[in-house]
Amino acid sequence: MRILIIEDNQKLADSLTRGLLQEGYAADYLTNGEDGERRMLMSHRDYDILILDINLPRKNGLEICRSLREQGIMTPILMLTSRDTTNDKIAGLDSGADDYLVKPFSFDELLSRIRALSRRPRVTLAPTLEVGDLTLNPSTQEAFQDSKKLNLTLTEFRLLEFFMTKPGQVINRQQIIDHLWDFQFNPLSRVMDVHINNLRNKLKNKHGATIETIRSIGYRLRP
Repeated sequence: MRILIIEDNQKLADSLTRGLLQEGYAADYLTNGEDGERRMLMSHRDYDILILDINLPRKNGLEICRSLREQGIMTPILMLTSRDTTNDKIAGLDSGADDYLVKPFSFDELLSRIRALSRRPRVTLAPTLEVGDLTLNPSTQEAFQDSKKLNLTLTEFRLLEFFMTKPGQVINRQQIIDHLWDFQFNPLSRVMDVHINNLRNKLKNKHGATIETIRSIGYRLRP
């Protein structure tokens, strides 16, 4: 597995790179946003995970993340930041990041996050997803049913996006958890089921696409 680190703290970037190499990962790092974005645009297929700091010179991590997602680059992104407020976390996730780690952090926790991200399927999404009467635009984070905009929370949007990449397929609970939540998520929690039920209730067209429960297994998006 090859990882790109974009971090302006030279000492931290060097430490992370050496630690990852010792763990058997290939790792490169860059220390400014413009160079980092350019590397990802040109060589994103060479990297399995991007570790991206928010506060970068020349171009910040939120802008880079948003730009990569708008151009269809879906490499998993672990965002690093010293910001610890809920709004900051939401901003990072809304820009397209897959996970969020607040500085200072332990190297063991970083490794756990990397392992969790590496288990998620790597999918390059089309600019627009269409399944039955549903249309979803990943870059604008808008979803429609019969041309009517759906009012979704961020979690509901990501659930629908995941289901729409696998229409008609039965997706088990662990696959959903691995895709949407980090390693701290309790698999026995009913939180996931509540979000899916809320999403199902917002798909109001009785004759259109809907999410079916497959008893003892998981869920399926029926076109």
